[in-house]
Amino acid sequence: MFALKKILTAFLLPPGIFIVILLFSGLWFLFKKNWKAGIINCLTGIFIWLFSISPVADAMLGGLESDFKIPENPHGDVIILLGGGVYDKVPDLSGIGAPSEDMLGRIITAVRLQKRLNVPVIVSGGAVFKGRKAEAPIAKRFIVDLGVPANRVIIEDKSRDTIENAKYTAEVCKKFGYKKPLLVTSASHMRRAVMSFEKVNMDVIPFPSNFKTWKDKKYIWRDYLPYAYDLKMTYSAMHEYLGSLVYKIAY
Repeated sequence: MFALKKILTAFLLPPGIFIVILLFSGLWFLFKKNWKAGIINCLTGIFIWLFSISPVADAMLGGLESDFKIPENPHGDVIILLGGGVYDKVPDLSGIGAPSEDMLGRIITAVRLQKRLNVPVIVSGGAVFKGRKAEAPIAKRFIVDLGVPANRVIIEDKSRDTIENAKYTAEVCKKFGYKKPLLVTSASHMRRAVMSFEKVNMDVIPFPSNFKTWKDKKYIWRDYLPYAYDLKMTYSAMHEYLGSLVYKIAY
């Protein structure tokens, strides 16, 4: 019963329901000898299925995360925390707005690192689109709630993307004389982040967070069922690969 419940859930909710529709419609077209429509629908369903399973999502994310490791004995004079999205107008315990799940993982890593090193934290993240709130003030509120003194948190709230994170944070570091920054962001985002700081001639020490893959992972039957979470992970990985390519060409 447990296995049946998991299988039904996977194929009754998106993306599984769309896979079922595409595969069955594709087979119906093939039965009617509409070869082109049948092949297109079946292949589309298969591709969505592949992009929605853990082994594929892990392989794509792992290619990004494997480039970086957590330093064993980190040392630096400041922590740079990159924004990772917020729910800007939701109610929260200490105000309005809350970090996204990805951003929350970065915040927790930055706070734990700050408590170990007792150095300032620069939170970088502005309003990506007009009418939205900047990320940095929301993140700062959470960092302070978690015990970091407010006067040890510096806000950079102008940046809209990773290259602007690097540009404006470099200006803050120059202003305050920081020479050895530790860069905290998600492991899958670190490649593009380091590349961005290199573009503005700033050396950083990568301190990745939010690892989602690991070596020698053993997969079970559930991992081959389509789930929205795995599709989101695949999307995130593709976004990072594309972003890295664009940054190499455009900047």
